[in-house]
Amino acid sequence: MAEGSAVLRPAAGNRAEELLLHDEKSEGDMSQLALGELDLTTDEFILDEVDIHIQANLEDDLVKEALKTGVDLRQYSKQVEAELQRIEQVSIRDYIKESQNIALLHNQITACDSILERMEGMLSGFQSDLSSISSEIQTLQQQSVSMNVRLKNRQAVRSHLSQLVDELVVPGAMISTILDSPVTEQQFLEQLHELNNKINFAKELSFRETLACADIQDIVDRLKLKAVTKIREFILQKIYSFRKPMTNYQIPQNTLLKYRFFYQFLLANERTVAKEIRDEYVDTMSKIYYSYFKSYSGRLLKVQYEEVADKDDLMGVEDTAKKGFFSKPSLKSRNTIFTLGQRGSVLSPAELEGPILVPHTAQRGDSRQYPYETLFRSQHYALLDNGCREFLFLSDFFMVGGASGLDLFNTIMGKTLSMLLKTMSSYVSDCFDSIAVFLCIHIILRFRAITAKRSIPALDKYWETVLELLWPRFEFILELNIHSIRNTDPQKLGVLDTRPHYITRRYAEFSSAIVSINQTFPNERTNTLLGQLQVEVENFVLKMAAEFPSRRDQLIFLINNYDMMLSVLMERASDDSKEVEGFQQLLLARTQEFIEEILSPPFGGMISFVKEAEALLEKGTLDRLKTDEARITQLVRGFSSTWKQSVEAMSQDVMRSFTNFKNGTSIIQGALTQLIQYYHGFHKVLNQPTFRSLVVRSELINLHHLMVEVKKHKPNF
Repeated sequence: MAEGSAVLRPAAGNRAEELLLHDEKSEGDMSQLALGELDLTTDEFILDEVDIHIQANLEDDLVKEALKTGVDLRQYSKQVEAELQRIEQVSIRDYIKESQNIALLHNQITACDSILERMEGMLSGFQSDLSSISSEIQTLQQQSVSMNVRLKNRQAVRSHLSQLVDELVVPGAMISTILDSPVTEQQFLEQLHELNNKINFAKELSFRETLACADIQDIVDRLKLKAVTKIREFILQKIYSFRKPMTNYQIPQNTLLKYRFFYQFLLANERTVAKEIRDEYVDTMSKIYYSYFKSYSGRLLKVQYEEVADKDDLMGVEDTAKKGFFSKPSLKSRNTIFTLGQRGSVLSPAELEGPILVPHTAQRGDSRQYPYETLFRSQHYALLDNGCREFLFLSDFFMVGGASGLDLFNTIMGKTLSMLLKTMSSYVSDCFDSIAVFLCIHIILRFRAITAKRSIPALDKYWETVLELLWPRFEFILELNIHSIRNTDPQKLGVLDTRPHYITRRYAEFSSAIVSINQTFPNERTNTLLGQLQVEVENFVLKMAAEFPSRRDQLIFLINNYDMMLSVLMERASDDSKEVEGFQQLLLARTQEFIEEILSPPFGGMISFVKEAEALLEKGTLDRLKTDEARITQLVRGFSSTWKQSVEAMSQDVMRSFTNFKNGTSIIQGALTQLIQYYHGFHKVLNQPTFRSLVVRSELINLHHLMVEVKKHKPNF
């Protein structure tokens, strides 16, 4: 290193000498420097520009400082120049002094450059290696993605191939079960489901022209043929079992429902056999239902009442027109035709959906003991029960619904329903029992509501047809009764009697029956006809009352009949019905008139005087009666002496005149109340100034005392 330094020092000294020579040369050149436009000695210098330069120089900080100190600028300039030369010399000497260090620094910098150059080469190599590794990683990633896709594809293919193989393979267990096992075993049903799936899969593959399908097609077809044969034999055997006498066909039906898939298998794979089974079932059940209901309807007629109403059994017909009519204990007279009695219980929920009648147990000897509506209910409830069950079976087993289900049901039940309609039409055309017909109508209305609640539309058309038969007949019979009452001649009805007439009793029983039945399913046409019937009955009662010679007997007859009709109606109809309100008003009006009628004989003089006096008092002319002192005296003394006997006689007469003791009691109470009101009016008139001077006023009975005494005469019933 010392040697290096020795070598560097001469070089550094030489360099310094070169710099000094350069500076000297520069000073010599300055004297020969061409200043150009700045040369003040040239003639071309423009004096105007000199001012600008001077002004600019004056702005310099150093110049300003020199001017402030009063230094000569030329001297100052030389001083600055000498200072600069000195500094330059010092810098050169410092440079020469440090030349060895500078040379060492130069060598170190050169060595560093060499090291950095080698490092740059190494880093370039690393960068090249990293680029190569990155490309390899990308290649590996691409290979991984490709392998993953191939794996997924192979797995998908394996899944499809596995499923295909599973569907194509026909296990030995399936073959042995289909060939050897009975169809009723659960294992056969399970293998049949599997076979059906393989048949459907084979059909699907055949459409795709899959070659593997040909390998199994033959064995699948033979298994299908064997299964169809065994199923056909089983179902036909069950259907044929329906035909055995005394067989409850519902049991084999329930068995078939357990194996409903059999028919579904046939329908999907052998439609000809499925149609054969369906046709055989339809034919068998159609004959069974027809035979059953024909036999049942015929046997029901054997337990019906022997006597039935005919065209002469009308409301307005005389009660003695037919001897021995309804001779059975339960129907003694024509009146029972118009009485509901216990017949209405057929509409109660317990009996409406109760067990059907069994004719051979209900019949006792040759006696007939049931009205038509009971037989009608039993017959149609059997139809409802069997029809609903059959429709559900058809929908479930044969897999039909909507219009197809209804068509199949009608194919089976159509002949039976036509037979029932024909039988009913024959009976209804000769029926004159309006209550029986009306009960049958409401039985059908309730059965229709039951089938609607069960969502069974199969019998809807039948219900409508039955109602179309029954409603016109009921209206026709009701119109016949209306005409019979309208055309009744009171003079031909025998001896006059103030008691309730049998025709009005017939009406009351009949009207209350129809009104009570009609409450659940109201019908406006029925209400209209009942209104017409009521008008005719009211007219008939008035015509009958007119046959009595005295007004008193007329009123007794009217009150007895109105009261009887009202009592019967209120037992079944509601209190706010039109019929009840109408007869209440009529009864009240006739009762009030009758009270005036019975008070008139014993107390007529007093009543007339009170009415006359009250009218004059209202006009202010009561003084006209001032001269009737003798009349007033007679009225006061006559009432005081005879009123007890008169009230007693009146009470006894009223109780003899009216068949309803409760009504008679009400009339007596009304009469006594009216009597007290009249006597109170009599008191009021005599207390007027016009009559205060009369001596007889002291003989008037005290009102409170009179009321106490009158209460003793009120009968208690």
